[in-house]
Amino acid sequence: MTWQKLKINSFLKERENRIKPSEANKMGLKRLNKIDFSGEIHLTDKNTNTDMILVKPGDLVISGINVEKGAVAVYQGKEDILATIHYSAYIFDKNKIDIEYFKVFLRSKAFKDTINTQIRGGIKTELKAKKFLPLEIHLPDIDTQIEIKNKLNKKIEQVNNCSNIEEKNLSLLSSLRSSILQQAVQGKLVPQDPKDEPASELLKKIKAEKERLIKQKKLKLGKSTDSSKSFIEEYYIPKTWAWCKTDDILFITKLAGFEYTEHINLKESGEIPVIRAQNVRPLKIDKTNVLFIDKKTSLLLNRCSLTKKCLLVTFIGAGIGDVATFDEKERWHLAPNVAKMEPFEGCDELISLRFINYFLMSEIGQREIFKHVQATAQPSLSMGTIRDIDIPLPPLAEQKRIVEKVDRLMAYCDELEKQVKENQENAKKLMESVLKEGFKK
Repeated sequence: MTWQKLKINSFLKERENRIKPSEANKMGLKRLNKIDFSGEIHLTDKNTNTDMILVKPGDLVISGINVEKGAVAVYQGKEDILATIHYSAYIFDKNKIDIEYFKVFLRSKAFKDTINTQIRGGIKTELKAKKFLPLEIHLPDIDTQIEIKNKLNKKIEQVNNCSNIEEKNLSLLSSLRSSILQQAVQGKLVPQDPKDEPASELLKKIKAEKERLIKQKKLKLGKSTDSSKSFIEEYYIPKTWAWCKTDDILFITKLAGFEYTEHINLKESGEIPVIRAQNVRPLKIDKTNVLFIDKKTSLLLNRCSLTKKCLLVTFIGAGIGDVATFDEKERWHLAPNVAKMEPFEGCDELISLRFINYFLMSEIGQREIFKHVQATAQPSLSMGTIRDIDIPLPPLAEQKRIVEKVDRLMAYCDELEKQVKENQENAKKLMESVLKEGFKK
């Protein structure tokens, strides 16, 4: 076995060309959309607004951004294609390099170490040809490359099979969670009890409390929420249940008319934690990367403080439509992209917020949330849209039984997901070990 220290440019040559967008769009060629981490090339017919490069059949194509993750492929098509300048195309010398060996090497720790030791600061944005080609690597003779490649491919296939199984398991878990919620919010998860007080009576009590608050001017009379668009007719619910609007059972508000970004600080100088869109996840609050606001400003905007159990919904930006249950004992505060939904005064014991949360994250709940949203560059939910959501409300006792059952099933799913992710992490470590062993001199 003979190893040599060689520069990559001794067996790879960049196909140097750059084509302006106007010229590229006239060429009638497909363009590279992406190379996924399994090394598969995906093409598109879309035009471009950026400079392009030409890729010919048999070229080695490398993504400068994701090369270390496996975004490397040999283009096997019969016609030329185009790619953005974030990719590089190379002609390779088959007498010096087995390209399949080299593709595996580019995913190895040996290649990462080469980058870190020979490129100052490592890869900050992407690996361009001018830095990639001069790199020196230890390369065995061609016969040894093929031998190493064949051994590695068998082990890599076994690890990939394990990883694919775990990916499938995650997908099945996602479907299971969705099915649990769908069964729950249609009354199919727990049996109905004829002794339960019907939801229609529950709604009468909540309506009476709401009207009392309006008379006492503690609550404003909201706008009509009658909607011509709903999906409720598509879904069966038990006779003891009743459809209602979120506005019928919850007080809904957001931070409005005050820009307080300048008041948000890190924990050292803040007092009240602020929940932003990135902290609202389906069914739970993510407490990482929480910012803070001073107490004086929070008290000034008391209507948007969080001092009791409520639901939070992201109405603009990333995670739009995600709903989580807030149940902290300490005071928190809303950010401008999160709305809150809480029971009316005196109605805390008349409704299960956890059940409403489960409904809103179910298939029908998500359809109801987005039924008025238009496809725009940055979609958003208006307060009117949130107030217009149709909810299938069970009797209170049944709400509690449903929540208890769903909580148990979701905890079981969480445990399964934890095991799957541990298996994925082990597969990742195994892959690193295989690649490390394969490229030892």
